[in-house]
Amino acid sequence: MAATDRSRDERERQVAAAAARYGAAGDERRAVERQQDAGVAFPDSEEALAARAARLLERHAVPPGMVVEAVRAEPLAATAAYERILGVSTELQAWSFLPRGTRAARTVARISVRENGRELPLGTGFLVSPSLLMTNHHVLTDANVSRQCFVEFDAQVTVDNTPQPPTRLELDPDAFFTADERLDFALVFVAPGPDGRPPGETFGWNRLSAQTGKLVIGEPVNVIGHPMGRLKEIAVRDNMLQVRLDDFLHYRTDTEPGNSGSPVFNDQWEVVALHHSGVPRTDDKGRVLRQDGQVWRPGDGDDAIDWVANEGVRVSSILKHLAALPRTSPPPSPLDDLGPESGLGQGRAAAVPAPAPVVAAPPAAPERAAVRAGLRARDGAFGGDRHLVFLHGRSQEGKDPEKLRREWAAGLNQGLVRAGLATVDPADVWFPYYGDRLAQALTAHEAVPHVVEAPTATAAEVVAPSAPSARAVYEEIIGEAAVKWDMPPERQLATEGFGLGDIVGVLQKRLSWLSARSDLDAWAIALIFRDVAAYLDDARPVRDEVLDCVLEAMPDSGEVVLVSHSLGTVVGLDLTTRLSPGVSVVHLTTAGSPLGLDSVYSRLLVGGPKRPDTVADWFNVWCPNDAVAIGCPLADDWADGLTDLAVINARDRAHSIVEYLSHGEVARSVGSRLKL
Repeated sequence: MAATDRSRDERERQVAAAAARYGAAGDERRAVERQQDAGVAFPDSEEALAARAARLLERHAVPPGMVVEAVRAEPLAATAAYERILGVSTELQAWSFLPRGTRAARTVARISVRENGRELPLGTGFLVSPSLLMTNHHVLTDANVSRQCFVEFDAQVTVDNTPQPPTRLELDPDAFFTADERLDFALVFVAPGPDGRPPGETFGWNRLSAQTGKLVIGEPVNVIGHPMGRLKEIAVRDNMLQVRLDDFLHYRTDTEPGNSGSPVFNDQWEVVALHHSGVPRTDDKGRVLRQDGQVWRPGDGDDAIDWVANEGVRVSSILKHLAALPRTSPPPSPLDDLGPESGLGQGRAAAVPAPAPVVAAPPAAPERAAVRAGLRARDGAFGGDRHLVFLHGRSQEGKDPEKLRREWAAGLNQGLVRAGLATVDPADVWFPYYGDRLAQALTAHEAVPHVVEAPTATAAEVVAPSAPSARAVYEEIIGEAAVKWDMPPERQLATEGFGLGDIVGVLQKRLSWLSARSDLDAWAIALIFRDVAAYLDDARPVRDEVLDCVLEAMPDSGEVVLVSHSLGTVVGLDLTTRLSPGVSVVHLTTAGSPLGLDSVYSRLLVGGPKRPDTVADWFNVWCPNDAVAIGCPLADDWADGLTDLAVINARDRAHSIVEYLSHGEVARSVGSRLKL
């Protein structure tokens, strides 16, 4: 069967399925319409409104001055305040709305097929990584069809309404292809152009997010595509989300068949869904109706159908499906490039079990000989009596300490250049490495093997320590962090996030709330807090093993400038109680630290939130979108003085130590204590 015929048949099945879902959601849709008729602009749950308002504020999507003006005139309940914020975001768009839309539009391409000597348009696709294009399954039904197809970027008119020469690229399904008929999506590799660069480096790509807060009922959506194979067109803003189903969204907008595979954006140009079908009006027998009320026949053409809505596949559902796929190829996978908010990066992949139930094998005894050693600085660095020490966080097992030391030094040197100071040689830095030792300790002291049912597993449960005492600390940390970020009490969050649903426990709701409020995915947050909890668990000797390992690569005399990150900030505070008598800490930098949580600092060896006597000077840097640093600024809790600095890290590197160190103010706090 020809590709165009297969695409048409598949599309007709998708239209019928969309119509059935639309009919089944009739009661929910009518309830929404009644609320809108009564003047409720955003008839969604309080939890959904809260997550949406938080995302808008933290990503600077609405001007703070306008928000203050909207909510200060009268006392407001929480829901009313959220609605005011959403009203500001929808009623008046910043100037950046148009150029950001232009940037998003460049990621959208027309898909065509070579068939019987002709080139025929099939649909629309859009880049979701530097090399991966997303479209519908009914557009690219399999790898063989993909081999016959090509894509055209910039197939559009210029600002003067003259056609712009498009850029044609080939699809390469042999490099990567996956699809799902029920969710009607396909993901395919796009071959580089003549310059050898991935297409995303030229046209940009959309960072898909599994986090909550991207859209609520009543908000507009924007669709960019190639209807009927025409040059690129846009349906903007006068389109409203009507109903949110488990895996699909229903919304009003003007689209045509060629829009299959188009991205559905919110007003901040984040992809919320993959457009896949119009919803036709049907009779009581499920037959599609024409605009004149008669039963539609295939020969009537799509223009005759009475379309009542449109349906898109939720991005979170697609990401959840991709997360459950077995990784058949060795890392790295093209899926790793979808971005940190997708939950598909290497850090999350390592934590996700295989699709079948998995029981971990009993741990073998640790082999100390296989553990990598920390690195000493070369003799005479910084005058010989002052030492720069980097103390890393979790998830460093199996890595090369020398490479890690160079990465940290590279980040610091970026900041030193910005601060107008001399740079450092990585060889002059002490790098205590405990990544392998921590991983061995965590495995050796787990009380029982982990048993996980992968299809329903959530980040909170897969990652949670099995030892009861460590799990209690883990739950306490996550609970306190959620409270600090104003999670609505005893309510279930909206179901737009990764792994949420009616059966999800309180722990996962809290973890998903933290993910929604930050620029970290739930898996990354869960893994970091798990290791902090395991380290702080006094019922297991993980802490002693880590500290002993760190002390093996620490100076035994002189003055130390200690730079620590993430779990390393917790280890660093404990370390100050075990240093050799001849060592003094003249400066401590903590970055991306959880030390502001009572559940963390109450368990430190220093005895609580009091700066150790051995630490002369303390500088804490944190990013408001870094969920691990949720208790910051530390000065609110810690006595005896320290300096806090809030910085804005790149959106996809909120917790990155290299990102933290590259800020001039941070590097200056370190460099000014060294003899450069």
